[in-house]
Amino acid sequence: MHRPRFFSTYEWWYHLFMMPLLFPVGNYYIIGTRYFTEPLVFVVGTCLVFGLYWLSVIALTLAIRAVIKRYPTASQTLRRMLVMLAVVSVLTGLLACLDVWVYSLVPLTGTQFTLPVIRPVLVLGLLFGVFLCMVLGLVYMYSQWNKDLREDEELQRGVIQGQYDSLKGQLNPNFLFNALDSLSALIHEEPKQAEAFVDKLAFVYRYMLQSGRQVNAAATAGSGELVTLLAELEFIDSYADLLKIRYGQSLQIERSDLRKIPLADYRLPPLTIQSLIDNAIKQNRMSAENPLIIRIEITTEGWLQVTTNRQQKVIRMALGGLG
Repeated sequence: MHRPRFFSTYEWWYHLFMMPLLFPVGNYYIIGTRYFTEPLVFVVGTCLVFGLYWLSVIALTLAIRAVIKRYPTASQTLRRMLVMLAVVSVLTGLLACLDVWVYSLVPLTGTQFTLPVIRPVLVLGLLFGVFLCMVLGLVYMYSQWNKDLREDEELQRGVIQGQYDSLKGQLNPNFLFNALDSLSALIHEEPKQAEAFVDKLAFVYRYMLQSGRQVNAAATAGSGELVTLLAELEFIDSYADLLKIRYGQSLQIERSDLRKIPLADYRLPPLTIQSLIDNAIKQNRMSAENPLIIRIEITTEGWLQVTTNRQQKVIRMALGGLG
């Protein structure tokens, strides 16, 4: 398993750029011109500033990342930056005192642990800390933006895949091929019935595609799209006629007299009844001697009820998650 690096690529480049600038400036303020004129002082001073630099960098980085973790959201940006600056200011003061104290322990540097010596180191450290805050803050915001962008792309791909799957489910290839076979036979035997068959097939697929677009749009908007029971039953009448041509007397779809019921007042998700009919056909056996009877009715309590005589198939079939 790949372990994340402590420093990002951007942070490495930042430190590689800052070290050649800070090392000579810092040692000039602490040691003086001896840092540039005496080789031994140069080597010792460089080793000291190198070790103290990376100690400061690690301490400041951990502190800044703790603040970022505490205030991670975009709405907390101002608070995050103010807290980061406050933490960096305090920590930089402590690190400046530590730096001068360490230098004072090495006689070769000639450094004394006094306020006049600490002051320029503190100013330099504050400037470095502010720049580090800016760099880490920008790196964090860029990584968050990149992460949000990837999540949006994945979500969009999921929505498109869902729409494609929904459309593929509506355009049932078996049903379409069977319908076209039936149409081919009707064209020669019953031309008028073939014409009516084409009209019903067009109505059925137009309704299915329109319903699929409505469902996908509703899913994207986070709402639930509903259609009237009247529209759904008009679609089911045409759909049932196509199924009867395919299955003949083996399938009977009945619905009770609903003329006294205000069908336009009843609403339900589109293609609900069609999904139940398809599910019943997939799970049950049917023949002319033992037809599958599907009945659609409204109960006295006002519920839509779809029932069928159970003639379960012996062989298991994949149902596709519908029903």
